[in-house]
Amino acid sequence: MKIFSWLYEWTLKWAEHKLAPKILAILTFAESVFFPIPPDVLLAPMVLAKPKKAWLYASITTIASVFGGIAGYALGFYMFEPWIQPLITEWGKQATFDQAVLWFNDWGVWVVFIAGFSPVPYKVFTVSAGFLQMAFLPFLLVSAIGRGMRFFLVAGVIHYGGERMEKSLRKWVDVLGWLVVGLIVILYFILR
Repeated sequence: MKIFSWLYEWTLKWAEHKLAPKILAILTFAESVFFPIPPDVLLAPMVLAKPKKAWLYASITTIASVFGGIAGYALGFYMFEPWIQPLITEWGKQATFDQAVLWFNDWGVWVVFIAGFSPVPYKVFTVSAGFLQMAFLPFLLVSAIGRGMRFFLVAGVIHYGGERMEKSLRKWVDVLGWLVVGLIVILYFILR
């Protein structure tokens, strides 16, 4: 079943649209606060479609992510008790949140850097940083560095991999897509 090939082609085509950079910024901002889909899924095809704009797209993604991180921090700081805590409980994410708090206690500001750079859900740590009243300037600094490193790395790999990488990706996109789906299912049953 070649659903991922179709999705890949559609995303590449859409990545060339004149509104794509604005959508990238909105998606990235939202991902830093609540949205589950990482911006890399739009950043990568946009860089493939327009390699000369790789650094512009990485900059847009980084800036929007940091602003989203600030919004997540503010939500945690000002709205945790009335809004966020009930949602965490309702969605069954209390254990995830408790783990984030433990990591903050153990690692401090470095946990925000790690969440910013890695596939760990950054949004959990932006809200947690606000709730735990982490010093704002260190939060802002490590967010900018971690997110910037991640998005410039993605843009750089795609930019320098270029046409060769695009051909490989096109060839293996369905296999990779189904592997990711399989991993998600396995992780669901392991973590359940």
